[in-house]
Amino acid sequence: MKRPLIHIFGGTSDARQICVMMDIAGIDYGLSVATPTGAQQAAGIRGEIVMGRMDAGEMAGYLQQRGTKMVIDASHPYAERLSQNIVSTCQQLGIPLIRYLRPSEIDAVEHPLIHKVTTVQQACEIAADLATRILLTTGSKQLADYLAHLQGKTVLARVLPTAEVLAMCESCGLSVDQIFALKGPFSADFNRAFYQFCQAEVVITKESGEQGGFKEKVEPCLSLGLPCIVLCRPKHQFDGEGITQANGLEAMARLLANVCL
Repeated sequence: MKRPLIHIFGGTSDARQICVMMDIAGIDYGLSVATPTGAQQAAGIRGEIVMGRMDAGEMAGYLQQRGTKMVIDASHPYAERLSQNIVSTCQQLGIPLIRYLRPSEIDAVEHPLIHKVTTVQQACEIAADLATRILLTTGSKQLADYLAHLQGKTVLARVLPTAEVLAMCESCGLSVDQIFALKGPFSADFNRAFYQFCQAEVVITKESGEQGGFKEKVEPCLSLGLPCIVLCRPKHQFDGEGITQANGLEAMARLLANVCL
């Protein structure tokens, strides 16, 4: 079996679109995803799918063993530790790295109801001052952190409908009335109806970009008069020898057009 010389990290919808670009271009590649959900997201691609989390040492061993010649980091914008491991591993091994950056829409939304923060604690402090019934659309990864800072509040969580995530919600003490297991992204009309249905008094979300339906989450808050707290992306540093940035899918497509192995 021919070993792919390009390896992609990322279980996002963006990562799948990059894989499709490579399929069309006839470029051989492999894709790393952390979870079965990521593997489902990548269904139908031609490249080899590798499932499971890797620390920096495992990542270095895997890339060396496979003879990888280039890495693409298309991981989630908030997967800070993973991206740091990818950067350090590629620099250690001298492997060229393309970091795909999902375009941000954070500067396009300015309103008194929108509160931009950089930490979970800041988000919770503002939410606790504003309301009692708080809706999280931030995923399940930091759910325990939010609950720790929002004790005494009614916390509602919109999360992915997987057994692993639901078990995590239950282990954190959430009841069936607090868990909404749905897969997005959703339209603005859907979100507006959802916010009304669950009687949210404030919404906490992430700067997820177009692919994550960011504007579709924020705009209904404004139309309903709901405060919206946005956890901004970590300020990654992707400068350095051997690192190329691709800002959006069009830039990624241009880079792939010039890939010569």
